[in-house]
Amino acid sequence: MNILTSSQLEQWKSDGYLILPSFFESEEVKEMLDEAKRLCNEFDITGHPMTTFKTAADGEHVGDEYFLNSGDKIRYFLEPSSLSPATPEKPSELLVEPSKSINKIGHSLANLNPIFKKYTLENSKIVDIAKDLNEQEDPKVLQSMIICKQPKIGGIVPCHNDSTFLYTNPPSAIGCWIALEECTPSNGCLSFLPGSHKKARISSRFVKDPSGKGTTFIDVPEIKKNEENWDEMDGWKEASCPPGTLVLIHGSVMHKSPPNHSDKTRFIYTFHMIEGGKGTIYDEKNWLQPTKEMPFPSLF
Repeated sequence: MNILTSSQLEQWKSDGYLILPSFFESEEVKEMLDEAKRLCNEFDITGHPMTTFKTAADGEHVGDEYFLNSGDKIRYFLEPSSLSPATPEKPSELLVEPSKSINKIGHSLANLNPIFKKYTLENSKIVDIAKDLNEQEDPKVLQSMIICKQPKIGGIVPCHNDSTFLYTNPPSAIGCWIALEECTPSNGCLSFLPGSHKKARISSRFVKDPSGKGTTFIDVPEIKKNEENWDEMDGWKEASCPPGTLVLIHGSVMHKSPPNHSDKTRFIYTFHMIEGGKGTIYDEKNWLQPTKEMPFPSLF
């Protein structure tokens, strides 16, 4: 065991998430936050397809080519409320300056950005954490991104679990979520339903639409659909945390975050790991795909 204590591992197995304050030093957090803000400030809206991002409770998700082909790139996705409604006579226009319109930047920062690569693929503490968890034989890193939660317009992220969106057979996803700023209920901190990873069944998955147009959800064969209304269950816990906190998120645990109605940003950096060994299957149906030039890198 390198970093996690036996009690922390017990909590991980019991709750399905683990909050590790002060995992990164203040200087390390500043380096990541400065880089995130630099990327935002250098965003050029010229030629951008105005692709927004939202994870809607009604199943509506982004799915254009700009999104689907972002797995080996650094691309910008806009906050829906940063744009005026489009009409037949007039396309959408930004209502805020470009740097403040961004919902997230992804999905390959760990590969392509030297700062975020430093704190992901080249970080010995992240390697030690993955080894301590002992959940994955060959963790592959994917979907690395900055999520901004802009002041006043940062949107809600409804109740979900990550393995639905990064599906493997059997499910294996683990999220690593890093607070770059203070995360509070007023600016959109995470909330979790402890223990829900033991009950939730990954009965649907987020995939490229077989029609070739966008994305959709499909059922996982032979898995009984979840009928629980997780969002209305008792026991949800807010996960307020200071900058430098690492939150580990089991792929089956239910979590969410509220909109940011405050005047403060809530910048975080996150990436995910899936099992690359043990016969685990990540197939061509998934929306996020490795490329020949940039396969999902191994953490070990």
